[in-house]
Amino acid sequence: MPPRLLLPFVIMIHALPVLSDDDLPQAARRRRAPVSEVPQDFGLSYDPARSHARVLSDGFGRFHTYLRISLIEHCNLRCRYCMPEEGLDWTPDEHLLTNAEIVRLARLFVAEGVTKIRLTGGEPLLRPGVEAIAEAIGALPGLQTLAITTNGLLLPKKLDRIRAAGVNLLNVSLDTLRPDRFEEITRRQGFDLVVKAIDMAVARGYDPVKVNAVVMAGFNDDELPDFVAWTRDRPVEVRFIEFMPFDGNRWDDGRLVSYEQMLERIRAHFPLERLQDGPNDTSKTYRVPGHRGRIGFITSMTTPFCEGCNRLRITADGHLKVCLFGSAEVSLRDAMRGGATDDELREIISAAVGRKRARHAGMYNLAEMKNRPMITIGG
Repeated sequence: MPPRLLLPFVIMIHALPVLSDDDLPQAARRRRAPVSEVPQDFGLSYDPARSHARVLSDGFGRFHTYLRISLIEHCNLRCRYCMPEEGLDWTPDEHLLTNAEIVRLARLFVAEGVTKIRLTGGEPLLRPGVEAIAEAIGALPGLQTLAITTNGLLLPKKLDRIRAAGVNLLNVSLDTLRPDRFEEITRRQGFDLVVKAIDMAVARGYDPVKVNAVVMAGFNDDELPDFVAWTRDRPVEVRFIEFMPFDGNRWDDGRLVSYEQMLERIRAHFPLERLQDGPNDTSKTYRVPGHRGRIGFITSMTTPFCEGCNRLRITADGHLKVCLFGSAEVSLRDAMRGGATDDELREIISAAVGRKRARHAGMYNLAEMKNRPMITIGG
């Protein structure tokens, strides 16, 4: 085992952003504001003392109780909004977090106040030993929700085992209700298997099963009414997601269908009743009277919900991202492998959370800035 690093050295090395200002276009560098800058329409004030009060608090008083852990970068689909068409150079297995490292970090975050953990990927069900990881995390005292986001292809084989392991919330990605279009979006077959997985999850008592659909103009936006009709007899929550810019997904605003546009199109076919959302909810939820299920809108681009953000992410290679759209990352993997104690990890995490900005840079700025492809962040 290598000698243990001294704490100041660990913090100095691992607080460095993986993507520096030199990686940003010149225009984006000019727009980069200090962490303490508060937009005029932002509902929270900044006080650096708040970030010192608790490990998972930032300077705006946001306390982060939701952790997303990516288990793997690989996926058995090639969705156009997630995976660059030319493919990726995958991180070697030895640079990914081990099962023990994943559970150690989960235990530490739960001890500091995290109550919800979501396992993501890539496709998390491709991770060898995913059931054992879920069982170990699900047993942590204080954890209330253990969720998985999956494309559903492996779910019929693994559903009963991950349910027994403690997974009590499921999100399944499905961007179309047409088999031919499914192949066009994902570059793979498997539509019938995904629908079967959703129906199996409903039969096992998951209520609701959340179904994530990225909406793209000229591609699947004509299916908005079909998805809403789909909620008539199924206890599902279809969540319509605005198309977001990430490396390699060829984002442009011509393919973005905004929250207001989606609402207008759906209301032409169905009456909608607005539901009450929680203070940290990402989805603006509605229901059609008489339907078993409901719908929601994740409006990250046109109506950001950064004031209520309580989410942190750990990538499959062990980097902590305090914002999905931020380029700065902290390597918890390297700190652990360098011998960092739990207290030293807490200091690294606290420093990273304390640097979280008020709001992401806006969709046009994000389209110019470097970030990982979505598949290597964790969906």
